[in-house]
Amino acid sequence: MKKTRFLLVLSANLLCIASASWAQTSIALGRADFRDNCASCHGMTGKGDGPMRSSLVKPPADLTTIAQRNGGQFPQEQIGEVIDGRWLGDAGPHGSREMPVWGQVFKKRAMTRPGDSARTAEWSAQDRITSLLKYLEDIQVK
Repeated sequence: MKKTRFLLVLSANLLCIASASWAQTSIALGRADFRDNCASCHGMTGKGDGPMRSSLVKPPADLTTIAQRNGGQFPQEQIGEVIDGRWLGDAGPHGSREMPVWGQVFKKRAMTRPGDSARTAEWSAQDRITSLLKYLEDIQVK
């Protein structure tokens, strides 16, 4: 009985945290982060034609065709892992890939705000990644 009650309370808390986190994300926030962090390589429209393109070893991907390249489905979890970059086994801020490890960058930026803990900085980083995912899903070629 106590275990069941504990699991119910835990589940309710996790749902509250997830819904609060989701509520703080939006396509508009993702668009702003994309413009500020991604457009230099991927271009303002996400087609891979940013001004830094010519200086990169590997051309940036056309981000407007992600769903098209995946059978019409936007692979949110996979793209989230690529953006975050911390769980892909690469070392350092760029590792063996040219794209920055945005999860690390966003968390570090959040840690510079007074009063932020590592936990709130992590939530902030995840919110920014979720907002970017919403924006990328919104710009998919229909």
